[in-house]
Amino acid sequence: MANKFAIGMIETKGFVQAVSAADALAASNSLKRLDNAEDIGNVALFFASEEAGYITRHQIAVDGGQIIPESLEAIEEV
Repeated sequence: MANKFAIGMIETKGFVQAVSAADALAASNSLKRLDNAEDIGNVALFFASEEAGYITRHQIAVDGGQIIPESLEAIEEV
C-alpha cells in the first residue's frame, strides 16, 4: 500500500524570483516560511524507514500549515 506526501510551495531561487508574492505566501502559513528540499527529503526518508513499516495508505501534508484559500478574494488578499 502506497503512502504519499503532499508538498506546499518549495523555496527555490527560481520560485522566489518568479513569484512576486513569495514573502507574503511564506507569511501565510503557520511556520512563516516556504518548504525546502530538506523538509521534503525528511518525509521521504521517514516513509522509506523501518519506523514507517506499519503505516499504509496515508498522506502527510508537508506544507508548513499552509491553508488553501477558499475563494479568489482570499487569494487576492495574499
